[in-house]
Amino acid sequence: MKAIAITGFGKPEVLCQAERPDPVAGAGEVLIRVAAAGVNRPDVLQRKGHYPVPPGASDLPGLEVAGVIASGDAAAMAGAGFKIGDRVCALVAGGGYAQLCVAPVGQCLPVPSGLSDIEAASLPETFFTVWSNVFDRARLEAGQTLLIQGGTSGIGVTAIQMAKAAGATVIATAGSDDKCAACLGLGADHAINYKTQDFETEVKRITGGQGVDVVLDMVAGAYVARELKCLAEDGRLVFIAVQGGVEAQIDAGLVLRRRLTITGSTLRPRSVAFKTAIAQSLKATVWPWIASGRVKPVIFQVFPAEQAAQAHTLMESNQHIGKLVLTW
Repeated sequence: MKAIAITGFGKPEVLCQAERPDPVAGAGEVLIRVAAAGVNRPDVLQRKGHYPVPPGASDLPGLEVAGVIASGDAAAMAGAGFKIGDRVCALVAGGGYAQLCVAPVGQCLPVPSGLSDIEAASLPETFFTVWSNVFDRARLEAGQTLLIQGGTSGIGVTAIQMAKAAGATVIATAGSDDKCAACLGLGADHAINYKTQDFETEVKRITGGQGVDVVLDMVAGAYVARELKCLAEDGRLVFIAVQGGVEAQIDAGLVLRRRLTITGSTLRPRSVAFKTAIAQSLKATVWPWIASGRVKPVIFQVFPAEQAAQAHTLMESNQHIGKLVLTW
């Protein structure tokens, strides 16, 4: 099969087309003939040597794919309601940048009705991540308020739509007026240009001084102390990335007085059983939102797989709104 391999850690140019042996599905797995694969920030980190591959996973980048089941564990497929020839999208621990990819059956979901393979390939990584962190860990509920740092990222456009579908109020930050407008267009109730406005001041103004119930943060670093001040009593701050650095100072007294929770998680190394449970929640709750049009894929640009380096260059420029996808 053709694949996009990381030939050495470094700039996007280290991504090169290669030939690899066709993978074989094992127990509890399916082999997917990949039509499209999503590009995500962890792929960039892996390319740079900052995101180690979990034991047993493919060294090829790519954490989400969409395509057709070519073969697999018949009993596992039957138990999950799949068969050879079904269109699926899947979360994988690696190997997505290839014409064939093995995925655990439990991490596969049917392509939502009416969606293309390109649209379906943009779903798993961000949808699994947002559900696990915003809804499972941070327990966002209808009537509560969510602050999303980076509202036009792949995670951001997903979190805005899912939180709104769940009945929450959404405040999103973005780095330009155009990006703020995009956040509002996706359903955010408020958008803050973090380059021209102080998000802490704006959050307090918007909430009448009460603060937000949940903050979804991809920055960490110096943002943490300010985000804690944005939280309402019993508020929850959840990290999913540390683009601003791993070290932060906090006011522990504020945490005590307002009963705040600081948490976070990474999805890639978690067990198949853990990810399967998320997939089941998505199918039960979020897939109907997609079917009804309340939640939609947001695709910024599509690249032929051999142009993966250009896709990574665009991602690192932070000029995109939504997802980047590779096709074969």
